[in-house]
Amino acid sequence: MTVPEFLPHLPADLILKQLARSPGNEVKSGKFDSPENSAALVANGFGRFLSQPADLPPLPGVPMGPVRAVELEAEMRFPWSGGRHPWLDVAISTDTTLIGIESKRYEPFRPAKASGFSEVYDRPVWGENMARHIRLMHDLVAGRVVFQALDAVQLVKHALGLRTRAEKRALGAVLVYLHAEPPLWAGSGKPVDPARIALHRREVAQYAGLVRGDQVAFVALRWADLVADWAAKPALAPHAAALTARFGPLG
Repeated sequence: MTVPEFLPHLPADLILKQLARSPGNEVKSGKFDSPENSAALVANGFGRFLSQPADLPPLPGVPMGPVRAVELEAEMRFPWSGGRHPWLDVAISTDTTLIGIESKRYEPFRPAKASGFSEVYDRPVWGENMARHIRLMHDLVAGRVVFQALDAVQLVKHALGLRTRAEKRALGAVLVYLHAEPPLWAGSGKPVDPARIALHRREVAQYAGLVRGDQVAFVALRWADLVADWAAKPALAPHAAALTARFGPLG
């Protein structure tokens, strides 16, 4: 296994230890080193805050107080044992809120993979305050609502897992969809289809409208806006510059 080269100011051993927790360990599989892999961007972006969580400022558009902990590859277990449970790219804990981050870079602009819900999701364990997510789940299964670029199935599953963990801790919950709109494919240098980017943008807005008002709030945030926010803060400007130098324009 080749050890990834993280930005030099990051705690590489701690990042690797946290990445190894996920059953889909992309470092071990070799996928992590792909120039179009979003896992490397997440690990380098948020690895800065693993040992210094208080240095992470509020995410743009996300209601949150001072950060107490930052995790990479955080499992959000459903309220039952056995089976598969969702893993979020980042979990951020404050005194009042649990923030889960699902990050995408190039994935929405590739052909969509088939995914769905098993019967276990119909268990009456989610509470009335997740009714919009459950309605969307049923509409996705029935084909009444269709998404082509946005992985809405994954987002619903993440929201349900996030709700379970937040409920146990008596915290509010926010699911952040941190996505990029890259102008070029990193591997080939060819343009990313602008029509696909526009479709993804519309579907993000559609999803936000469908689940608005539920217990788990949904916030869409672009990587470019997050890095720009960090760049405007003197303590984080070098980190933002290093990310931009390593990964290029994120859009």
